[in-house]
This record gives sequence, C-alpha cells and structure tokens, in this order.
Amino acid sequence: MNFEIIGYIAAILTTSAYLPQAYKIWKSKDTKSISFRMYLIMFLGIFLWLVYSIEIKSPSMLLANSLSLIIISMILYLKIKSNQ
Repeated sequence: MNFEIIGYIAAILTTSAYLPQAYKIWKSKDTKSISFRMYLIMFLGIFLWLVYSIEIKSPSMLLANSLSLIIISMILYLKIKSNQ
C-alpha cells in the first residue's frame, strides 16, 4: 500500500479545516472572536512541520503544511489589520 496516498487524504482534510474560518473572516472582516495567540502558535507549529516535511521529503506533508501556512497567514494578517 502506498502510504503517501493516506498522507494526501490527511493533507486535504486538515488543510481544508481552516477554509471555513478564513472564508468567514474574509467576507465579514470580523476577527474579534478568533484568538491571535492560537493562530500564531498554530502558524509556528505548522512552520516547523513544514521544515520537517522538507527534511524527510514527504510531498503530502509539504503540500499540506505549505497551504496551511498560507491560509493561517491570511487569517493572522486580517486579525492584525482589523486591530489597527
């Protein structure tokens, strides 16, 4: 069995979990109810997973962590922008 397929399925599921929150923030521009600290910690954790996925050469982890970083970066950007 090719376990990388399982990795891609996990990548799709975990990365897509951020999309409803990102979409809601994008449409409403309301970030009061989200935790900046939680998303910052998540960003740092996923960044480290990205470094790890590069080191072990896992394409599915690389994809998932790259996309997650983009989505979380957008959420953090909107959170910072709305607090000005």
